[in-house]
Amino acid sequence: MSKLKVYNTLKREVEEFQPIDPPFVGLYVCGPTVYSEVHIGNVRTFVSFDLIYRYLLHQGYKVRYVRNITDVGHLLDDSDEDKISKKARLENIEPMEVVQRYTLDFHKVMDAFNALPPSIEPTATGHLIEQIELIESIIDTGFAYEANGSVYFDVEAYNRDNDYGKLSGRNTDDLISNTRDLDGQSDKRSPLDFALWKKAEPEHIMKWNSPWGLGFPGWHLECSVMSTKYLGPTFDIHGGGMDLKFPHHECEIAQAKAGYGKDPVKYWLHTNMLTFEGGKMSKSEGTGITPRELMTGEHPLLTQAYDPMTIRFFMLQAHYRSTLDFSNEALQAAEKGNKRLMQAMADLNDLPTSDSSSVDVADLRSRIVQAMDDDFNSPIAIAHMFEMVKWVNLIKDGKETITAADLKELQEFSSMFVHDVLGLKDERSASLDNNKVDGLMQMVLEIRNEAKTNRDFSTADSIRDKLAQLGFEIKDGKEGTTYTIK
Repeated sequence: MSKLKVYNTLKREVEEFQPIDPPFVGLYVCGPTVYSEVHIGNVRTFVSFDLIYRYLLHQGYKVRYVRNITDVGHLLDDSDEDKISKKARLENIEPMEVVQRYTLDFHKVMDAFNALPPSIEPTATGHLIEQIELIESIIDTGFAYEANGSVYFDVEAYNRDNDYGKLSGRNTDDLISNTRDLDGQSDKRSPLDFALWKKAEPEHIMKWNSPWGLGFPGWHLECSVMSTKYLGPTFDIHGGGMDLKFPHHECEIAQAKAGYGKDPVKYWLHTNMLTFEGGKMSKSEGTGITPRELMTGEHPLLTQAYDPMTIRFFMLQAHYRSTLDFSNEALQAAEKGNKRLMQAMADLNDLPTSDSSSVDVADLRSRIVQAMDDDFNSPIAIAHMFEMVKWVNLIKDGKETITAADLKELQEFSSMFVHDVLGLKDERSASLDNNKVDGLMQMVLEIRNEAKTNRDFSTADSIRDKLAQLGFEIKDGKEGTTYTIK
């Protein structure tokens, strides 16, 4: 295995990756709260950790990848209503209908972006017993208290001997001075205290029995429970978007340390944010573009539709810790770049070989691995990959040479890196299928036109109707007959 280095948010520095129990690696990534369509910022995070997961596997590690589904408990500020319950109330449906709809949608989006499924995808509602047990443990250690049927984490008590804020770099005094009064804080000893269990009001839909009465768990608790249940009390990598550093991940550390007596994570990895043409990407400002809108082009800010591999390629051209700025121009450039890469991948199969090589395949491979070992630096690795693209074109033109052995190595390594590590699929096959469909349709339309010429209108109408049943709409015009696929 090569010497992989990662940027650890907790240490604020790049350090050598040394798993706790090699070759096994435990990887936990905060998954979506399934109350709406997953937004493109979430997709950027999940694509980034898909790359990380794929590269760890490629390097020979045995990875258990856990990514949760938040289906209860994601509180809105300090209110008594979580996001899923609010959505269910507004639509007058069951909360689990909301969960089912958007979990299925999330999986479809991840499939479209060719993200590998996690090893385990646990849900918050499936681990309520464990969450209650952790709360009881935290109360027993003196770091939580019950108040009016709710249970809160006592940040001040924890901070006497621990460092609440060490991940995000925040100071508790500054946090208190910047905290505004919110509903429900009358039950709390400090505005920094956060809910481990919330008392459910009579009208609240999602609620369960607990030692403190009917209620539901706080948002931060589920990740502490599910990560440590499946990866152990201390595991290798915890990932998520940088917006989760505080308070979510900070609270996870405090809960685990208070309940289990250990810091839960060795390496904290965080992805950066998305912008649109240099400005904030948000629904309220009209720049919140969903994956579906990107793939259909159905958004006023988009000039065209973009296929998922173009979007994935675009995302991987930026380092996961860098801000990624969306624009039509950047996406169109990514579209051209991805097509060039896939064309070169196809051309690798037909290159002529020579007795000697004027290209250094081993050096190219070494530089790509070196880039990926430097905190998964995909943009540098992709830039090196385009040297392969240049070689392919020069070899085709007879301006460079390659031996059969080097060509085989280049083919195998390029396929491994582009398809297995970057996770890019060749959409050219779909284009070939479309060409075949078009050829068949032209043949069918010729048969139909011949039937019309022979005044065999029943056959012509039958062909039109049967094509319509298959989703093909036929239009007869002055310029001839055309078809569209519904």
